[in-house]
This record gives sequence, structure tokens and C-alpha cells, in this order.
Amino acid sequence: MVGTTHAGYGAGNPRLLLGDDGWVWEGEQQRSVPLVREVSTIGSASDADIQLAGLAAVHAEIRHDERDEYVLRLLRPGTAPTIAAGQDPGETPGDQVLHAGATFTVGKWSLTFERDEFADHTRPYGGREGGEGDDQRPQPPRPDYRAAHDAAGGEELGER
Repeated sequence: MVGTTHAGYGAGNPRLLLGDDGWVWEGEQQRSVPLVREVSTIGSASDADIQLAGLAAVHAEIRHDERDEYVLRLLRPGTAPTIAAGQDPGETPGDQVLHAGATFTVGKWSLTFERDEFADHTRPYGGREGGEGDDQRPQPPRPDYRAAHDAAGGEELGER
């Protein structure tokens, strides 16, 4: 039986899939960057965690927060995460929580957030919206991840 999606703090191999046009040819391996830090920077600076040509020195950051979510903050113009076809994400929004499949662009780069289903808090009991798990009982409350977040040296969102 599949359990809840409230796995351990940071579980589920959180990562970004990189593309410069949003497509990967059959047989081609898409570049993947694991998100292992509490704050990961995206930009062209030599000390950026994810270095991409053509961006500002620090173009965006992804923060792992105390609720065990990964949150995108665009610091320069870019396109917010797009999940549904035809959704107009707008430009440079506030903080955006990323869930599996959320895609955003910075410069010429298309980035897709992925996290194994067992740890993606939006998919209770392994179900998919509109799929076999659409009519499922609610999950129990999310665990309190603050101690694990603090032990990892995380900052609260909004602190600099």
C-alpha cells in the first residue's frame, strides 16, 4: 500500500532538469542538477550553485523551507513556473512553491523541478490529479519539519 507523501525532510531526490529549448531528443539524456543545499543560486557567477551562461550573476534562487517545500524566487526577469497548459505565469512574481513538473524559464534556459512522487507533498498516497488517485481520502497533517530544517542550517523565507 502506498503511503502519504510526507516523507523525511529533503527526501525524494529534488532536482532541476535543464534545457535551453525545453525539449530533449529521444535517446538524449537531459541534464539534471540535484538540489542539495538549503539555498541554491542560479546565475552566471562563478560561485553560483547552478551556473548558466547568459544570466545575471545571481538570477534566481531556490530555498528549501521549513515546510519541506522548494521555493523559487526570481531576482531578475524570468517566467514563473507553468504547470497547466495555457496558464499565463506572468513575469517576476513573488515566491513560488515548486512541485514535480513545474517548469520556469530564466534567459534561454528552461528548468523543470522534479521530486520523486513519494515525497512531493501535493500527491497524496501516490495519486495524480485527474488520474487513478483523484478521489482519495485526505492525507494526515504534514509533519513538523522545523527541527530538521534548523539542523540543516536553513533560513526562514524572507531572511537574508
